Amino acid sequence: MLEPFFNPPLDHGRALQQQIQERLVEAILAGAISSYEPLPATRGFAARLGVSRNTVSLVYERLAEDGYLTPVNRRGYFINERYIREQLNIRVDARSARVLPKASGAVDYAGRFVEVPSRQLNIVKPENWRDHPFPFVYGQVSPDPTSVSRWRDCVRQAGSVRHAQAWMGDLVDIDDAMLVDQIIRRMLPKRGFRARPDEILITIGAQNALFLIATLLCGKGTRVGIEEPGYVDARNIFGARGAELRVQYVDTNGIRVGDALEGCALVYVTPSHQSPTSVTMSMQRRLALLEAAQRHDFLIVEDDYEHELNFVGAGHPALKSFDEAGRVLHIGSLSKPVFPGLRLGFVVAPPEIVRELRASRRLMYRHPSALDQRAMAIFLADGHFDAHIRRQRDLLSRKWKTILREIERVLPDCSPTMTTGGSAVWLRLPEGVDETALQAEALARGVVVEPGGVHFLNPAARNHIRLGFAAIAVDRIPRGIELLADALSAVRHQA
Repeated sequence: MLEPFFNPPLDHGRALQQQIQERLVEAILAGAISSYEPLPATRGFAARLGVSRNTVSLVYERLAEDGYLTPVNRRGYFINERYIREQLNIRVDARSARVLPKASGAVDYAGRFVEVPSRQLNIVKPENWRDHPFPFVYGQVSPDPTSVSRWRDCVRQAGSVRHAQAWMGDLVDIDDAMLVDQIIRRMLPKRGFRARPDEILITIGAQNALFLIATLLCGKGTRVGIEEPGYVDARNIFGARGAELRVQYVDTNGIRVGDALEGCALVYVTPSHQSPTSVTMSMQRRLALLEAAQRHDFLIVEDDYEHELNFVGAGHPALKSFDEAGRVLHIGSLSKPVFPGLRLGFVVAPPEIVRELRASRRLMYRHPSALDQRAMAIFLADGHFDAHIRRQRDLLSRKWKTILREIERVLPDCSPTMTTGGSAVWLRLPEGVDETALQAEALARGVVVEPGGVHFLNPAARNHIRLGFAAIAVDRIPRGIELLADALSAVRHQA
């Protein structure tokens, strides 16, 4: 009866004990094992699976502890009949509940939507981008085995008895005190400012922080200044709240500070490495923006992603470090530079705003995973975050130099925006070259690139691409750029 559940064979690249347990649980829940006969003897079963007898014994013991099996002296392990009866009763109840008349027609879900987020323009990447040999994708990272190992150790520590009280219960609307303390002592001083615990809120990533701020401060007709080109998700978040979007054009020094800011209630900026161009806002522009905020009475939302990734010269202090009037709401990411999938970020803002953000967060999801918060606190306290950033900065610096050199060598007709760091290159294509056509030709050659048109709110020449280089190996960059040049030649030939 168990054969179908162990076909295909076990994957010896994964933990065998876990695989055997998963498949046995699946068989039990499917009713494939008789409750009147014992499970196969450990020795024979282990031989059939090609594993040690001890591995099977541990699985049986664990399933008995969890209530799936019952050990019977000198006879072996049997299915727990009470558990089977409970499952059968659930199935019977589910069948007996189906007494409603047949529905007369389909439900019109679309007619009930207040808004349709799926219609927004978004960045689209191939889901299988990892399968392509030259992934110039933005927002992804290459694996760092050292950091993975150390993160695993921190999760193990967080799960220990010593730390369990910090995450076992519902925190309701508070944050892990150790993580808040680590942000205050380790993260913020490097950005040039300090904060009190009541000025900090932990979020499920920096984007969630932005959503919370927009929910609190934006409504129909709220005028919001956004960078052009700019971060697509920020534009969509503000737009979904009914905001009136006012573009603020970007050049090599960051956002232009001028009369277009007048009348704005909020202005969203990415000063460390602007999205998508990666340029760094100059000190002059930072001070001018703060002065304009005071003069025109608006708040600034500072998204400080990639603050640490400066390869030329010293990095600038955060915009928040010059804020003496409490007009800057600072957003930071804890996970993006390390593990983007972890989703942890924070907001630093005046206590009055943090209090309302906290209340709004409670209605959405109460708080981010307390276990993840404690693990990140340990990761920071033990110095692993800083060590990871140093390794990544060294690696990304080599990639940055390599990709700029190769663009100059084989793509002389293209114009990269010069930056002092970051993890992507913003590339202007020759006039008349369609970015989507280039994307398709490049993908056919195994090169993944991101068209740039989606980053513009206003109609613009669709001849930009963004080349992220964090996820591609440094030795693959030259060949990837050569193939991109081949794709560009093919598109120009077709035109």
